[in-house]
Amino acid sequence: MKKLIILNLIILPFACIAQTVSNTLYMQMHDGKIYFDNAYSLDARLTKNDLFARAVSWVKTAFNYPDAGVVLADEKKGEITGTGIFKIFTGDAGHYYWLKFKVNIVVHNATYELKAFDFYEKPIEPRVSNEYSKIEYRWWDYRQGKPWGVEDKPLFEGMNKDLNNMMASLQEAMSK
Repeated sequence: MKKLIILNLIILPFACIAQTVSNTLYMQMHDGKIYFDNAYSLDARLTKNDLFARAVSWVKTAFNYPDAGVVLADEKKGEITGTGIFKIFTGDAGHYYWLKFKVNIVVHNATYELKAFDFYEKPIEPRVSNEYSKIEYRWWDYRQGKPWGVEDKPLFEGMNKDLNNMMASLQEAMSK
């Protein structure tokens, strides 16, 4: 009986470690920078012109903040370039971050490609510089286990959630 108790005491820490939940966040990256590049196939009956109109309409309604939306729409090339902005709340104190990035959508018959890149974050909280800065440095440190502050985790979780919602929203708009 004594050996059984000792064995349980030895195994218990390993059982607890195995139950730890890991919420690892993944961001698509290219050359060390956050860079989303996704291609989508749609119904073969959808034309480039239909998809272009849907993409322009989507960009105009998807980002409801000043300085966001369509910057350039080239119907001949089937390319829409714009600026996306998300407001990400990071705590109960009312602090939030503006997440600003470039959006590029290229449409073809029955397909489109979405790129999101040049991500900048701007904290809105007391005693912090309220200027936009590249998010890659912060993301690098966070992935290395050296977060800049307690708001890093909710910032990156919110970024991940909003980007996934954005991609799903565009896919739904393009598939109609």
